[in-house]
Amino acid sequence: MTAAQFREIALSFPDTVEAAHMGHPDFRVGGKIFATLGYPNEERGVLVLSPEEQQNLIRKHPEMFEPVPGGWGRRGSTQVLLTQITRPVLEAATRKAWQRKAPKRLSKPKRVAS
Repeated sequence: MTAAQFREIALSFPDTVEAAHMGHPDFRVGGKIFATLGYPNEERGVLVLSPEEQQNLIRKHPEMFEPVPGGWGRRGSTQVLLTQITRPVLEAATRKAWQRKAPKRLSKPKRVAS
């Protein structure tokens, strides 16, 4: 994966905008950051997950994810190793991060009238 592909995936979710945080591009929905690119270096991104989601991803894909060091990591901030991750895994993980921050009107599954 490249930084451009990470950006493309993050921006594919409804109402997502790109901004900047501490000198790094970030991706927000409803004003809340769900992903950051280029932190701590250009070969990584960060997804804001729950601690449980983080542990599940690290257990399944230890070569693709690791916790951000310190308190942020203990709260679920998860580094994405761009050189290792596959598109399907990144898309699914980014969807989880987006859903955690998206307003309920966007993140709830649509009901189909019968």
